[in-house]
Amino acid sequence: MRVRDFADGDEATFRQLNEEWITRYFSLEEKDRRLFDDPKGQILAAGGTILILEHDGEPVGCCALVNKDDDTFELAKMAVSPAHQGHGLGKVLLDSCVQRGKLAGKKRLTLETNSGLHAALALYRKFGFVEIPRAAWPPMEFTRVDVLMELWL
Repeated sequence: MRVRDFADGDEATFRQLNEEWITRYFSLEEKDRRLFDDPKGQILAAGGTILILEHDGEPVGCCALVNKDDDTFELAKMAVSPAHQGHGLGKVLLDSCVQRGKLAGKKRLTLETNSGLHAALALYRKFGFVEIPRAAWPPMEFTRVDVLMELWL
């Protein structure tokens, strides 16, 4: 198993892994489509990164770190294929994101999620993410978001 940086040709993998979980629980939204149509321009060119998790050479997970400002990355579009869930791969991927944030000199990771995603919430809490009170939220672009969390690095 290895975590590597996004490379040319990973666009379809990034889209497929994320559309799989989003459409299982929710509907694709306009911001999803923008990110999937142009991950290089929307994420990488803006100072972010995308990590791809491979198991036996096959991409089975991904996560984006969206550059929000000098101090903050937003953890976004984290996915592990259903066939590979329950084996600790999400933990490996999230740990890689935290380490990458530290390496980039960021002080904080934020994430937007939904209260119905129990396994994801448990993983985030295990890593030390805490909920941000709703009164402190900026405007949200996704209708599915009802939990905002942060981790100080």
